[in-house]
Amino acid sequence: MVRVPLRLGEDAFLTGRITKVKINKLISAMKAFRNLMDAFDAVSYRACATSSMREAKNSSEIIKQIWREAKIKVELIDGKREADIIFSNHVEENLNKKNSYLYIDVGGGSTELTLFSKGKCLASQSFNIGTVRLLNKKVNKEYWDFFKAWIKLETKNIKQLVAIGSGGNINKLFRMSDKKNNRSVSYKKLKLLSEKIESYSYDDRIKKLGLKADRADVIVPASRIVLAVMKTAEIEEMIVPQIGLADGLIHELYEEYRNKKRKK
Repeated sequence: MVRVPLRLGEDAFLTGRITKVKINKLISAMKAFRNLMDAFDAVSYRACATSSMREAKNSSEIIKQIWREAKIKVELIDGKREADIIFSNHVEENLNKKNSYLYIDVGGGSTELTLFSKGKCLASQSFNIGTVRLLNKKVNKEYWDFFKAWIKLETKNIKQLVAIGSGGNINKLFRMSDKKNNRSVSYKKLKLLSEKIESYSYDDRIKKLGLKADRADVIVPASRIVLAVMKTAEIEEMIVPQIGLADGLIHELYEEYRNKKRKK
């Protein structure tokens, strides 16, 4: 996977628009992806814009520019659609059927929560609480209270609830906890790890903990979000299968491709 950390939310969440500097970087990145798709003879693709572009007043102009200059069609998806795509991975199918699960996907601008039990989705919601928003102090107490109230309401009668975490920061926290793939990590372990990371300065997180520069700051608010969800829902463990929105998109693309093949 090729990752280009542009942080469009730093513009969108603060000013409501994405600046020309970031637009130029985005266009360059999209041109590079177009070249990669051409080089590998990609039969299909999907490009989705999420929280940052949802809030940017100039998002429609940017999407048109991407098509003109990079020949990539970008789909602006809402939070519900984003949660549905993440849920389409259906990781729960390979887990203990006796448990209920709460998907937690933490991004820069939003957090998607999906609650399911016995193979059925019971509730799904996108919240404007993300790592970049928190770094820029763009989440007030009232919204945090709303966030926690929703979690309490939807999980109050759910027993044996386990979290499933996704997103780059959650995956990194999991790896730092020294757990193996498809194993759970406890709330207590995550809390201790979070406190350890936060005790280091930004520079020391890079030098001593080996975090990348674009991860060393956002991992702190990411852990805060995860811990808040787990504490509110009284969840004691989290499974981190290291999947996310990109994996859900690939899953959907494959299903579409396979269905087209069958019709021929």
